[in-house]
Amino acid sequence: MAQGGLRYRFLMIVLVIIPPVLANIDNSVTKKKNSQTKNEDVEDDNGSTPLESLVLKENHVASESKQSESVTAQKIQPSPNTNKNEDNGKKLQETNNGSKQILQDQQETVNNKQAQEMEEYYQNGTKILKRSRDKNLRKDRGYKLLVKAADIGSTKAMERIAYALLFGDQLPQNVTAAKDLFEALAENGSHKAQTALGFMHATGIGVGFNQPKALVYYTFAALGGNFVAHMILGNKYLNGINLPRRCEAALIHYKTAAKYVADNVALRGEILTEKVRLTERAENRSSNGEIMDFDLYQYFQFIAEKGDLQSQVGLGQLHLTGSKGIEQDYEDNPIGLTGLGSAYLYGKGVAVDYEKALKYFKKAADKGWVDGQFHLGVMHYTGLGVKRDYKVAIKYFHHASQAGHALALYNLAQMYGSGTGVVRSCLTATELYKNVCERGQWTERFLSAYFAYKENNIDSAFLQYLFLAEQGYEMAQSNTAYILEYEQSALISKMDCYHMALIYWNRAAAQGYSYARIKLGDYYYYGYGTKVDYETAASHYRLAAEQQHNAQAMFNLAYMYEHGLGTEQDLHLAKRFYDLAAETSIDAYIPVFLALCKLGTIDLIHSVQYANLSEVWKQINLDGLLLLWHLWDIFLIIILTLLVAVLRIYRQVQ
Repeated sequence: MAQGGLRYRFLMIVLVIIPPVLANIDNSVTKKKNSQTKNEDVEDDNGSTPLESLVLKENHVASESKQSESVTAQKIQPSPNTNKNEDNGKKLQETNNGSKQILQDQQETVNNKQAQEMEEYYQNGTKILKRSRDKNLRKDRGYKLLVKAADIGSTKAMERIAYALLFGDQLPQNVTAAKDLFEALAENGSHKAQTALGFMHATGIGVGFNQPKALVYYTFAALGGNFVAHMILGNKYLNGINLPRRCEAALIHYKTAAKYVADNVALRGEILTEKVRLTERAENRSSNGEIMDFDLYQYFQFIAEKGDLQSQVGLGQLHLTGSKGIEQDYEDNPIGLTGLGSAYLYGKGVAVDYEKALKYFKKAADKGWVDGQFHLGVMHYTGLGVKRDYKVAIKYFHHASQAGHALALYNLAQMYGSGTGVVRSCLTATELYKNVCERGQWTERFLSAYFAYKENNIDSAFLQYLFLAEQGYEMAQSNTAYILEYEQSALISKMDCYHMALIYWNRAAAQGYSYARIKLGDYYYYGYGTKVDYETAASHYRLAAEQQHNAQAMFNLAYMYEHGLGTEQDLHLAKRFYDLAAETSIDAYIPVFLALCKLGTIDLIHSVQYANLSEVWKQINLDGLLLLWHLWDIFLIIILTLLVAVLRIYRQVQ
């Protein structure tokens, strides 16, 4: 489809399907000017040239061309009595060439002006959307500029508007309008539009479920250079989602996207995006609004020692500036040490000195600073200032990667993927590349999705988490399942919510999220989105209990052993798992105590059935005393809790 056709379809979508979006946009963008017969250089009040005016201008230039050729032909037309000669032929050729050149120059001027105007609208609109926190400014000004850029013919602006319509990001959500615009863009080779259409067909949003068609769109988008599409295909090949499991294919896709992320991190640095897990958001909220300076420092120090990158930065800056009441200490600043090491390594402001670079990096690494560890890995890998040693390089890269250093993860992936210094492992390399990919700029959508959720815009939050889930983010998969189970999106029928949630709980569980594994057990236990299957439920609880040491899973498994659900009844195993649950989590103490009381009662009833009363009485005394002695700490906790409650009530009365 020609660019003009794309612009026409965009205008029709804007005018017919989403008129509320343009309620505040100049009349020059939404309808034709009444003064179309005026000079083609007339522009609207804001200096923008609407699509209709541009069409007229092109027609006017074309008519001028024909008139010019006609006039020229009349001027050089020989009289009937004049014989043609070679000079007249040359003059005719020169005149025609000159006329064509003038027209080409005029057209080039028009095109350049359009391109410049279009880029200015797009860049200014994008800046407002990125930097402004004012929603009204983003909506009324930012997207207004993008619509003007799109009206002139900016594919990038059309793509951004289409995604805004799909996700309801600052624009009213309109999945139908987004689909129509994506289809028009995809016909012109837009890989972003192809990715979006692949997502819609894969999830059935706005269209029918069509996995083959989704894979076609994803494949063309990846071939066109879309890194999100590479991530999606990598995730599908890695986990066998609508495709056969093929580690090598997953490796190629993830490696392509990871290289792009690593190049950007090396150029601009890594910016971590906060992600909120909806299943744990209540625990993440702090009731204390302010923290004393020293308490804040101790907190930073604690998690910095555990390898938290941002906290290490904050701690180093406190010592560097001497702020917040912290003593100024340059030697305890690993950031400065790493900076000195980089200066000597690359010769920035000083002569290259690998020995000094190694010394400063080692000091920073000894303090647990990940950048120091990473650079030591680079020096040992390349043999700069030291003997090349891949094993030492892997050691330092591994230390840095434990703290989430993106480039360290990427280098490890490279080494495992090629078998450099280690035994080649496709799976390990793919997982490392995946980790790098999940630090790309597209993670910013997590914040957008969470803000939408907080504002009770469930449909917008759901679609954004669903899109991230398609890319393979475990947290997005669990958040998607959570919304499907506990919220109601107008985009999914109630009948399909549990079935769809089961799919995404399963994908999150496959990536090691224990809560998702327990939810799978619950779904099979109660028959949510599937048939009741106690054996499958018990198997999920067992996995979460044995592999992830989850107290809730232990308690649930104990209950199933107690009642013989999905497994043979075994009261001894039931008691064992109840005890493990209490040992694993203090929150399980009281539920376990009550369950054990019930279990003891059941055991007593069984004993009465098979023994005479005198033996039962002896057994009750013995077992009761042993049970009380074994659970003395629980009784003590209950008594203390009651005393605290009575004390609080007494104080309130006073």
